[in-house]
Amino acid sequence: MRHSTSPHKPLVLDQQRLDAAKQSLDDGAVTPDFGPWREDIIQLLNDSLATELVCVLRYKRHHFTATGLESPAIANEFLVHANEEQAHADRIAQRIVQLGGEPDLNPDSLTQRSHVDYNDELDLHAMIRANLVAERVAIEAYTQVIDLIGDKDHTTRRMIEQILEQEQEHADELSDWMKKAK
Repeated sequence: MRHSTSPHKPLVLDQQRLDAAKQSLDDGAVTPDFGPWREDIIQLLNDSLATELVCVLRYKRHHFTATGLESPAIANEFLVHANEEQAHADRIAQRIVQLGGEPDLNPDSLTQRSHVDYNDELDLHAMIRANLVAERVAIEAYTQVIDLIGDKDHTTRRMIEQILEQEQEHADELSDWMKKAK
């Protein structure tokens, strides 16, 4: 049996914080203890939303314009990726609203706010490369977002971690296609 000589602080909930959560009910999921980072997190999420929407548009364009012998299978995968990116965008927009913000869906500023580029290539191999580059940039952006959020917003961090996992899967698939295309 192990005996500890150092006193420890018991694991108990902070009653004052629980009482504060009973106030300001119009704020929904945003409790008073949420912290000063809410606006920053909403901005990070709106930039991520722009990134996802540019990815949707790029993948859709590539889906509809891919031609060549191997294009039907790859074009179908572009559509799968587009739909998954749209699901990411929807989750991010929903979280922005939960945090009391407004999703910025303004098409005039999407490409300026996006971390990735739009691409209108017609060559299938160039499409794959452009999408792989975009996925790698998204992976880096989401990794930084996770680091920035840290323990400031557990729900948003978990959501971004889940999206990051899928972006990594996309990059792996695209990398495999690049190798096969050589």
